[in-house]
Amino acid sequence: FGQFKVPHRITAILQGESLLNDATALLIYRMAISAAAGSILLSSAVPMILLSTLGSLAAGYLLGRLSLMTLGRIEDPASGTVVQFAGTFGVWILADRIGLSAIITIVVYAMTIARTAPRRMPARNRISSYSVWETAVFVLNVLAFVLMGLQARTIVGRLAGQGQTDAFVLAGTVLAIVIVSRFVWVLGCGAIIRWFDRFGVADRQRDAPSFRGGVLIGWCGMRGLVTLAAAFALPAEFPARDPIVLAAFTVVLGTLVLQGMSLKPLLRLLNLNPDETVDREVAQARVVVMQAALDILSGKTSDAAAAVREQYAAQRKIAKNPDDAQAATEYDRLRLYAIKSQRDALEELRRNGTIGDEAYHRLEEEIDWTELAASPPGRFQPLNT
Repeated sequence: FGQFKVPHRITAILQGESLLNDATALLIYRMAISAAAGSILLSSAVPMILLSTLGSLAAGYLLGRLSLMTLGRIEDPASGTVVQFAGTFGVWILADRIGLSAIITIVVYAMTIARTAPRRMPARNRISSYSVWETAVFVLNVLAFVLMGLQARTIVGRLAGQGQTDAFVLAGTVLAIVIVSRFVWVLGCGAIIRWFDRFGVADRQRDAPSFRGGVLIGWCGMRGLVTLAAAFALPAEFPARDPIVLAAFTVVLGTLVLQGMSLKPLLRLLNLNPDETVDREVAQARVVVMQAALDILSGKTSDAAAAVREQYAAQRKIAKNPDDAQAATEYDRLRLYAIKSQRDALEELRRNGTIGDEAYHRLEEEIDWTELAASPPGRFQPLNT
């Protein structure tokens, strides 16, 4: 979604909705399965959901604070990443074993760490963990979809004759209901909120998305791994399990293909005006942090301090004029152009035998960090003039 120019409010709604929906849906799903199996009474399901939710919130926060005490003492990036993985999966398993909502617990756990970890974790650990987590999430998603796809093929094979036809009709009907019901809910709620605001019924303005924004939110109802996992988690003896799994697979595939592939044309048709809230905040914060660096160095009189001040002053000048895209681009291009010459010189030193591999890789790492600092995420900068 980040590659499209979408208003920040809509992006925030969709991201928050995804977390909330997954957490609540899985919690209710778990209670429903237990009630169907006779493990709990239906009348006690609601109190148990409330207790599980409150317990998950408390457990996620406490475990997050405990994890921060450990992560702050680890300086080695590899060890820090391993501890992060062990802690994350350990929190999930622990929450599941004691009857809490694992997904609510892990979300609160992650939010607790994200708010505090930047001041406790070394930058090297944080940057390396981002790459590892991104790769791990991608690989796990791919493997999960592959394994579930193989199981879906077996299920389709078991639905022979008229049963297979009825199952596909059911799956198509469920897909249509999922898409239409989301539109009705999103556009209906948006219309009601705007009506309240227009006639002053509400005590305060709720700032509902516009009609075009509601259309986009309604269309961004792609389902994913959680839907499939919930269907496959049904007991083997559950009535009509195979048609249910096929319907879940159809919903996931249908929404990802139909809605996902048509998202870009829809954005072009809706012509939404992207707000620059985050860009403005970044620009303002960049000026403040650059000024903080200059202030702390103002009393230093060495040549090194003067060189560092000059660099920060140049960055602050660019940050104070965010609309001057050419200045920022030229600054980054020159830095990367100089870095390329450093790499060429380093390669030549190793080629002619002046330095060995150990010295080469140590300097290569220094240049890599410099290049990362000169290459803002999401913005391509050519390495030659």
